[in-house]
Amino acid sequence: MNSPTIALGLAEHGLPMLPLRADKRPFGNCRACENLTCGGRPNMTTPGPCVCLWPCHGWAAATTDPTVLASPQWTAAWRRARSIGYHPGGAGVTVVDLDNPAAVNWARTNLPPTTTVPTTRGEHWIYRGAMRSVNGVRAGVDIKSTMSYARWLGPGTGTLAGLPDDVRALAEKKSASVRLAPRAVTVPAPTGGGQCPHRSPAYLERGVAMAEQRIIEAASAIHATVYRTFLAVLSAHGRCGCLTEAHIGRLFTAAQAKGESPRHCTTAWSNAATALGM
Repeated sequence: MNSPTIALGLAEHGLPMLPLRADKRPFGNCRACENLTCGGRPNMTTPGPCVCLWPCHGWAAATTDPTVLASPQWTAAWRRARSIGYHPGGAGVTVVDLDNPAAVNWARTNLPPTTTVPTTRGEHWIYRGAMRSVNGVRAGVDIKSTMSYARWLGPGTGTLAGLPDDVRALAEKKSASVRLAPRAVTVPAPTGGGQCPHRSPAYLERGVAMAEQRIIEAASAIHATVYRTFLAVLSAHGRCGCLTEAHIGRLFTAAQAKGESPRHCTTAWSNAATALGM
């Protein structure tokens, strides 16, 4: 498979493309961006290359720019790629990823017909229209659209249908369950040792409350907002030992209410601490 040629052809039709490894995941970040020490791309709500020009930062690296797709950095990644990915939301579509025969049968009964693409274990049902991506909306069913990627497995068969309300409802139902049952914090509070900048307990409380509010009010770029908020909290309050697991738990709860998984919260917190040398 000539991955660069295929990717360039698809990009001409408006599909933001990126190379995928043998395990079907995007390539890891370059050395300058490892552990997101670069802070991530400035705008994580749209596809496009990282400023370092490597195919960094997962789905957000997807691009339609032919000069980037054919650049030396990307050419090196294409040589190692085993499959091609694309950003569905950036192409204005939503992929309902059906991971097993039972999920496919459910879709045939409950969703309107549309373009379908066979996968190794099930099918991709593709609809016109973008929405928020949510995994595990029901057994064997993921929704991949904005801030996500899917494998390119061919154009599929059938006529592309508009995004049905039933698919949007699945995402809302899943989000509601996340908000009702956030998991406990899984990282220890910093031990401190640095100079304490807190003039009073209210200073720390106000800082944590403002961080919670920043996450809750985020309308887009949730991953980036959570990371940058964690980075700001640790920078201001993480070196003196006043920040407790209860404070961190509040931040994690706010992030989970916006759809972040406990794993993403833990990773973002660890990356922020690493970036600050903590």
